[in-house]
Amino acid sequence: MCKWGADMSEVALSSPDTDLLTTAEQRSLGLRLTVSLITGGCLIVAGAIELISPAQRDVAELVAGAAAALVAGPTLMAGWRSLRKPDLHGIMDQLIAIAVLAAWASGDLLTAALLPLVMTVGHILEERSLLGSQEAVRALSRLTRTLARKLSPSGAVTEVAAQALQPNDIIEVRAGDVIPADGIVLEGESSIDTASITGESTPLEVAPGAEVYNGSINADGLLVVQITKVGEQTTLGRVVALLKEAESAKPPVTRLLERYSQSYIILVLLLAAGSWFATGQSAVMLTMLVAACPCALVLATPATSIAAISVASRHGVLVKGAAFLETLATVDSVALDKTGTLTTGQLRLANALPEPGVSQEALINLAAELGAVSSHPVSRALARAPGEHEADRLVLTEVRETHGLGVVARDGEHIVALGRAALFESLGVKASPAPPHDGPVAGVSRGARFMGWVLLADAPRPEAPAALDALARLGLERQMLITGDRWPAARKVAELLHIPTVHAELLPAQKMETILAEIEAGRRPLVVGDGINDALALKAGAVGIAMGAQGTDVALASADLVLMSNDLRRLATCVRLSRRCRSTIYANFAISLIWTVVIVAAAGGGLLGAHGAIVAAVLQDLSVLLVVVNAGRMLKFQEVLAPIAPAADHA
Repeated sequence: MCKWGADMSEVALSSPDTDLLTTAEQRSLGLRLTVSLITGGCLIVAGAIELISPAQRDVAELVAGAAAALVAGPTLMAGWRSLRKPDLHGIMDQLIAIAVLAAWASGDLLTAALLPLVMTVGHILEERSLLGSQEAVRALSRLTRTLARKLSPSGAVTEVAAQALQPNDIIEVRAGDVIPADGIVLEGESSIDTASITGESTPLEVAPGAEVYNGSINADGLLVVQITKVGEQTTLGRVVALLKEAESAKPPVTRLLERYSQSYIILVLLLAAGSWFATGQSAVMLTMLVAACPCALVLATPATSIAAISVASRHGVLVKGAAFLETLATVDSVALDKTGTLTTGQLRLANALPEPGVSQEALINLAAELGAVSSHPVSRALARAPGEHEADRLVLTEVRETHGLGVVARDGEHIVALGRAALFESLGVKASPAPPHDGPVAGVSRGARFMGWVLLADAPRPEAPAALDALARLGLERQMLITGDRWPAARKVAELLHIPTVHAELLPAQKMETILAEIEAGRRPLVVGDGINDALALKAGAVGIAMGAQGTDVALASADLVLMSNDLRRLATCVRLSRRCRSTIYANFAISLIWTVVIVAAAGGGLLGAHGAIVAAVLQDLSVLLVVVNAGRMLKFQEVLAPIAPAADHA
């Protein structure tokens, strides 16, 4: 079973061999089924010969021996391979191999043939339980192996493989096409289906300047896109890589059991030998060996964890390993970064304060016009301000920017300006005192008249209040804001979102120290961030969650989970899913452990009959089926987020 995760982790993201490996895996499973069917057919023939012609008993035993030999080879090889790399699955292989050898030694050819046959059913159930998540990875990988319509400088279109694209290439994306790499829209408007990347069902409207991601589907319209990232550097590439990494990771419970795997085998062998000496019956010994196989225990944790990881990816959450899901279920506090995490990370118009006789709309429109011709981040933020009307657009000439002061231009016979108070002093314009504000403040003038001040701020995400409230209801009532931003800006955001504890003006190392202090106080903090300055804190927390869509590579690498949709409400989804996963793991663990103890006790008491080894094998398969069904209940987990109206851009 563990082989599947290891094989998939070796598959190159964009390699065409992915499908070949998938075929090989299917052939391996098919070969086991074929051997099992042939073995079953041989046993049926042997039984029929003995029933119809008892005098031909030797022939029947010969056919049964052939069946036993057919399945003995793969069984013994599996047991031998498991000696080199012990794990839970290897315990079962070793015990079955020992039981088959013991059956051969005692002359019980029927048990030697039937035992591997019945246990093969358990193997198939285990592997089938993993196929859903494997197919999810393969489906995402197939999205990277598409064709792209590359545009030449002359405008000619050439179809090339997505793997051949390079940054700065220009491509054309038609309606219905899969976007082959990350890029920026140069021309066109359309709706983009990003469900495969972010888990969001609502299409994203894009226009020139918008970012688009590899694996998204262009629903309508024609787009011209400039490539920015290709291959494993794309958002989809990171999604696939994280899913593969998560599948191959082992939860803490599994690692704990594997640590004592060899001691368990010694204990079972001692019990089996003791039962043989006590009863003198080899059948009881065989039954003990089979009854002690931890079939359901092998699957108890991995099946549940992989189901949870698949569900998380369906909700736009990437989990780097099953261990992090178990740990997330234990967090009792949350520490969040401000800029880009609790806030949008983009400056927006917060308020406009016009002078007497000037309308607010006129002030905002002129500020937006001047911001559109500037390269300064504050000015560019004003260019996105609402209220601008196409019919009122100005024709600005003689545009010039003064470093650290602002931008000046000419509108017909008037000089218009946007910037700091010092800019208006240099222009001879009398400006009113700048209002107090914890963000950027810019003044606007037209000719000799000062028109007013515009205030900008990084607004909280519209879903942030609901997200924090949901976390508090889940028991994460201790909430902290940790930021490198100034105290006034931090306090304002904390007041708006009712966050009681604030740590501001922190360097990256100080953020980490704040989290370590929480841990020393006996708490298990969940840390959420998006920037390079959050990487140390993300790593120090009990669990770190990064904002994936816009987070830095360093933050993504340091985090344990990634929110691809950037929706803070998914934090509560993660906690609820992790707790469901933990309770399901505990239930599966209890089922498998109690079931094994009961079968071993029945075997030791001779309650399973003359062919107790076969009965024990069938009972073990039933326990595997129970665990698979219980783990499958995780797949029903679904949380649909209600839409939240966007926050106003200015007061």
